[in-house]
Amino acid sequence: MPEGDPTHVITNKCADEVYAACVDVCPVDCIHPVPYPKDPFKGKPFMVIDPETCINCGNCLPACPINAIVASPEEDPAAAKLNRELTPEAIKWEAEHGRAPNRQPNDPPHRPDNKLG
Repeated sequence: MPEGDPTHVITNKCADEVYAACVDVCPVDCIHPVPYPKDPFKGKPFMVIDPETCINCGNCLPACPINAIVASPEEDPAAAKLNRELTPEAIKWEAEHGRAPNRQPNDPPHRPDNKLG
């Protein structure tokens, strides 16, 4: 695994969803909110995993009700790259705007391509 790759990766399925249950179960505070940088979800809420802080505990994987988190960078290399690139911005954004608000896990997804798992 290249240095800086997160052990777990939040995929673009999280864009415009952000249930934020993953944040509550993370023991090392490695998941941060940031606006999504690309169309068609540009500016919508998104979360990233800080590759330097994640300890690969796995708590986040079952916490996401839409299965937007994968266990390894190999499962979604583009998302792994995006998590790595957005981490500094996400840490700054969270310091300025606060943590992402939680959504109820049974709240229907905003996007029609996402389903509750």
